[in-house]
Amino acid sequence: MARINSHYLKLAAGYLFPEIARRVAAFQKGSPGVRVIRLGIGDVTQPLPPAVVRALHDGVEQMGRPETFKGYGPEQGYEFLRDLIAREDFLARGVPVSPDEVFVSDGSKCDCGNLQEVFDARASVAVMDPVYPVYVDTNVMAGRTGPAGGQGRYEGLVYMPCGEASGFLPEPPSRPVDLVYLCFPNNPTGAVAGRDVLARWVDYARRVDAVILFDAAYEAYISDPEIPHSIYEVEGAREVAIELRSFSKTAGFTGTRCAYIVVPRELTGTDGSGNRVPIHALWSRRHSTKFNGVSYPVQVGAAAVYSAEGKAQVRETIAYYMENARVLREGLGAAGYEVFGGVNAPYIWLKTPRGLGSWDFFDLLLERANVVGTPGSGFGPAGEGYFRLSAFGKRADVLEGLERIKTRIA
Repeated sequence: MARINSHYLKLAAGYLFPEIARRVAAFQKGSPGVRVIRLGIGDVTQPLPPAVVRALHDGVEQMGRPETFKGYGPEQGYEFLRDLIAREDFLARGVPVSPDEVFVSDGSKCDCGNLQEVFDARASVAVMDPVYPVYVDTNVMAGRTGPAGGQGRYEGLVYMPCGEASGFLPEPPSRPVDLVYLCFPNNPTGAVAGRDVLARWVDYARRVDAVILFDAAYEAYISDPEIPHSIYEVEGAREVAIELRSFSKTAGFTGTRCAYIVVPRELTGTDGSGNRVPIHALWSRRHSTKFNGVSYPVQVGAAAVYSAEGKAQVRETIAYYMENARVLREGLGAAGYEVFGGVNAPYIWLKTPRGLGSWDFFDLLLERANVVGTPGSGFGPAGEGYFRLSAFGKRADVLEGLERIKTRIA
């Protein structure tokens, strides 16, 4: 008898974005010919930078010549890319990260789920609420939770509410936990954490012997010079934090797939006998055993992001999306909506009007304005009454979508 992993059955509903897709498909089936504008899911719309495209072509050409062909590459990533990442993303900001602490992967979403494998199944986990669903769902699948309660919170998880009063920033739990998921700039709220906030988290993790899983996928959108781009800018963070980054939202790699995580050599956990164990070695073993590495042409393309031309083109793309964010933020604010985010992050977090529920507002927006957003409750109970819009659309769609919202939603 093939027994299934019963923890999967705890998942209360379909993953957020497939549920959105289901509702949109049902609407379009009943309303053929209606053009739906999608400002919900955080997929990019601008093409890959030309410097990256040329590098991808070069990488493919090399694979077609006997003298430059590459077979299996190093699972951790080619040295040329890891060197660039360490130098350009960290050392250039005065942050000590060595190339051998960088692990190239096919996406931060995968890394978020895969990382929990190196920790004990009984590890206690704290997540922000609202939260990127992958942090929660992968730990449910791993058996670290009980069933979901009436509000959708899973027994055993420690939820850290992030409300308007706190600027959508979480407070450290009142009790010790083993793992803490943090995301800044935040998806979905667009909130950012200053140095003092991150220092408080590092102090907490050192005090209770926790590991912070720090998702910095949107760090390139930070424009405020006072906001840290890396948790390692805080003293002591290398002893308690793993950082995740991605080329998806910065250089348009959502369909190309390339990301990386940093696991410092100082970072340790505790085994069943109380001995300190380097997490770097454990992750290296997991990565090498279950992953064959990102393809050579894609890594060549990612390396081009760090060229002078690539950097300029990425800055131009980010400026395009942040102008979208400004248009949405200011336009919705002028229309009377309470709007948050959209300054150092590509997400707009707005309060639903007239006390509408998040999914009720989703349906209203879809049916009347034919615009798709993301209901806040899909990110957790504390997201109820809020709604996320993404700045990753095309400019014409952002402008038209905003106009539809202003004129069709009374």
